[in-house]
Amino acid sequence: MSWLPTLPILDWGRRYDRATLVSDGVAALIVTIMLIPQSLAYALLAGLPAEVGLYASVAPLLLYALLGTSSALAVGPVAVASLMTATAIGGLGSSFAVGTPAYWQAAITLAFVSGLMLLAMGLFKLGFLANFLSHSVISGFISASALIIAASQMKTLMGVSASGHDLLELLTALVAQAPHTHLLTLGIGVAAMVWLFWTRRQLKPLLRRWGLGPLLADVVAKAGPVAAIAVTTGLTWALDWQQSGVKVVGSIPQGLPPLTLPSLDMALWRELAMPALLIGVVGFVESVSVGQTLAAKRRERITPDQELVALGASNVGAALTGGFPVTGGFSRSVVNFDAGARTPAAGVYTAVGILLASLLLTPALYFLPQATLAATIVVAVLSLVDLGILARTWAYSKADFAAVAATLLATLATGVETGLMVGVGVSLALHLWRSSRPHIAEVGLVPGTEHYRNVQRHAVRTSERLVSLRVDESLYFANARVLEDRINDAVAQHPAMVHLVLQCSAINDIDASALESLEAIAHRLKEAGIALSLSEVKGPVMDRLQTTHFLKDQVHSVHLTHHQAVMALAPETLG
Repeated sequence: MSWLPTLPILDWGRRYDRATLVSDGVAALIVTIMLIPQSLAYALLAGLPAEVGLYASVAPLLLYALLGTSSALAVGPVAVASLMTATAIGGLGSSFAVGTPAYWQAAITLAFVSGLMLLAMGLFKLGFLANFLSHSVISGFISASALIIAASQMKTLMGVSASGHDLLELLTALVAQAPHTHLLTLGIGVAAMVWLFWTRRQLKPLLRRWGLGPLLADVVAKAGPVAAIAVTTGLTWALDWQQSGVKVVGSIPQGLPPLTLPSLDMALWRELAMPALLIGVVGFVESVSVGQTLAAKRRERITPDQELVALGASNVGAALTGGFPVTGGFSRSVVNFDAGARTPAAGVYTAVGILLASLLLTPALYFLPQATLAATIVVAVLSLVDLGILARTWAYSKADFAAVAATLLATLATGVETGLMVGVGVSLALHLWRSSRPHIAEVGLVPGTEHYRNVQRHAVRTSERLVSLRVDESLYFANARVLEDRINDAVAQHPAMVHLVLQCSAINDIDASALESLEAIAHRLKEAGIALSLSEVKGPVMDRLQTTHFLKDQVHSVHLTHHQAVMALAPETLG
């Protein structure tokens, strides 16, 4: 049954060998080292206990390995989804306060609802809906979200209390709390950030110069966050910084992820429906984007609809094991790819590593300063900020610039959910505006060829008796009137015209409103003594036109190529 999800593991699993096992194992080791601190940090960003990040990094990896089509995508908690989770649950009211069982239950339910939506979209082949989120919108949204996330972590780095739903509220609260900054906490956070920035950019080249092999140098460099955690945790324990006011993670339960169920409160489901959809779609677009980029480097391919199923199952799995919404992480996936992951089995080995950390390492994290995890988040999300896209889109496309700028500013000013919807709305409005103003060019014959080009751009041959118009857009209700106006202008400019040919090579569809406009155009042209002909009509468009009276009664002739139309109707053009 074609609507059922496939199991890609049945394909790559048959080809699995020892060399692939080694490559996947090494990649899993590196990603596990990277994922442990990130999982803890992103759980806190989402307003959840730190261990929930570990819970959300096991079942999703296993399920994606079973159902996913990308060999390198690493699924788990990510910064933007964590922020959107906190925003969604924070808007539910005081009964869902951070730190309460109800808050955690809502996060589980959010992951479950989002997973069901993604599964439904995948089963019904609705992956194309994600196309409404353009690259410009996603880039602006992620950059703005990253700035909000970084600002939200400043309170932890400063050791103060501050809150806000947008950047202005956060900055205002931080400025007000600045006199109360806990200097020791700030010192720990700043030192951790400096270390993390240095290891990210400088440590690997330094280790290579010292003679370490590329693989070992990469493992050591990726362990930078682990080293920051180990050192700051050890110092906090040894010097009793907790008694000096440094906030620590505290007790983290030791053991396997729990089995959990989402809330069955339909009122809660309705409240979470829109945030769940936004989280799912944004995560899907980000995952598919990085998955396709990495797959292209190996001449592989991923299947977007199957990715919807895999990500949906991953979120349902997260919900059933105490987690929160997850998706494919950009930085983790790139690290996984660069480390040599050949199949999704690398995710299975990573899940095993996370399980071992949950069983063995959590007691050692009691004295881990929250400022260290905040520094981990800040360093990770700042790499997602791409303000350069503003200059690039301004230079290339003012419309795309408007979409980026609107999304960026709206997200910063109003929060993530409203900002994303503004971006989608602006993109759709710009698309409608552009398609409602189709490019319609008068074309003529390029001498010595059978090609026809815009008379305003090329030296071409034309005839006073025949005017050729090339319509570079499908025709529908929003642009049909523009075509009528353009043809009326052509009639006024060419008083000797007896033939008008519409070159239809770029028309992929003609809706009912546009067909009525074409019928009206043909009628007016006939009354003016001008015959309407068509050239280069595409097969599917011709199939539909052949069922109408327009083609039978109002069109003078239809030609396979535009050159044949000119030869038949105005041979003097050929010279």
